[in-house]
Amino acid sequence: MNKGVMLTHRNLIANVAQTSAGAGMRGDEVFIAVLPFFHIYGMQVLMNCGLHIGATVVTMPRFDLAEFLQLHQQYGITRSFVAPPIVVALAKHPLVDQYDMSAVEQVFSGAAPLSAELALEAGARLGCEVVQGYGMTEMSPVSHLTTPGGFKPGSVGVTAPSTATRIVDPESGEDLDVDLDGEIWVRGPQVMPGYLNNESATRECLDADGWLHTGDIGHIDSDGHLFVVDRLKELIKVKGFQVAPAELEALLLTHPAVADAAVVGRQDDRAGEVPVAFVVLKAGQEVSEADLKKFVADQVAHYKQIDSITFTETIPKSASGKILRRLLRDSLEL
Repeated sequence: MNKGVMLTHRNLIANVAQTSAGAGMRGDEVFIAVLPFFHIYGMQVLMNCGLHIGATVVTMPRFDLAEFLQLHQQYGITRSFVAPPIVVALAKHPLVDQYDMSAVEQVFSGAAPLSAELALEAGARLGCEVVQGYGMTEMSPVSHLTTPGGFKPGSVGVTAPSTATRIVDPESGEDLDVDLDGEIWVRGPQVMPGYLNNESATRECLDADGWLHTGDIGHIDSDGHLFVVDRLKELIKVKGFQVAPAELEALLLTHPAVADAAVVGRQDDRAGEVPVAFVVLKAGQEVSEADLKKFVADQVAHYKQIDSITFTETIPKSASGKILRRLLRDSLEL
């Protein structure tokens, strides 16, 4: 069962102010709301921020690509808040070319990692910036966002106003220098007071000084931009090396025949774990498992090479666009 996150009125209002100001939202904008309002991303960034600044919010009961594109054309959507699967469609689906998307100033992707290559591909096609933010329910949810004109490929942006970030070695607890990967710690008025009726889980991630230990791995560059590598718990341990599934997924998505991809770890007697991939091919496209494995192997270190590939029709995802890796791992045991 998922842990119940307690969020106060102060948490939510603080984050609405942080997000709307940090992202440069304006009252004359037109947003499209396709993400569910029962999810923290949709509730806060779309509904509450939209109401706070007085923007027009065009809502969709469920995602349909043709309707999504038609609404952009009809209402002159200026800012589109989405999850990575929709960015994949915007970058690669032929239907996009049939609609006028010229009013879009920015596509904002959240809820799951988005590769720099995919963001640039979608941005070039739409003629706008495709940017990322970072956060989680425990942070109401935004802690990092891309400021107007501050786009940097692969980055989730800079620390939100009134928020502090640390990159910490998960083993030693020492702060790390720029460009070094460690666990992301965040402190600010948007951080939850704890989990409902679960003091032990609260103590595991929220320390006495108010720092939330996110469980995500990333680094900050010299300009203050945060780059998220992957979840600490989702890293694949190959012969002592740590492999980020998101890195391999981003690489697979650059192949012209691949529409979607997911990578998980599979137990292996010799290596401990090995990366295995699930791949959805574009309609009418064909590529062999051997060729796709070589495509990846030619671009990564030996311990990051994919051990096997399963071709599938869909990648299981949550309503917010996160890959349901548990279902994929479970399928390996069938």
